[in-house]
Amino acid sequence: MKKIIPFILVTTSVIVVLAACTRNPYAVQPAVTTDTTGFAQFREWKTMNELESAIALRTAVAPRKTNTVYKSGSMTSSTTNEAKVAKKKGWSKAAKYSVIGAGSGAILGAVINKRNRVAGGIIGGVLGGGVGYGIGRSNDKKDGRL
Repeated sequence: MKKIIPFILVTTSVIVVLAACTRNPYAVQPAVTTDTTGFAQFREWKTMNELESAIALRTAVAPRKTNTVYKSGSMTSSTTNEAKVAKKKGWSKAAKYSVIGAGSGAILGAVINKRNRVAGGIIGGVLGGGVGYGIGRSNDKKDGRL
């Protein structure tokens, strides 16, 4: 009798957990309501006006295309170039990993070398920074940043 009660408790808890995990929370359909105040039409009108004003503002403020026309006798050609926005990339993985490696190497070097902690920290920082740079550079090559 004493062995059956824990077995039943464990079995029921496993069944409850498995039943809870198999439910799909996205299967519940939202209730359909009717719009009696016309608020949906107002939101649609507002969205369209905001979209039109954004398009007008974008074309009025910064024209992105420059047209160059070349004329040579009876032949005319034109090119269209779009302005490219420079994307800020931030730190490369090589820089991040070298800073992390230098910091952790300095701490480990100071802890390991108990006679001269400053020299141990400097040597550990240089070695850790080098190893971190190598690992980060290989990750940059894999990502195509270089």
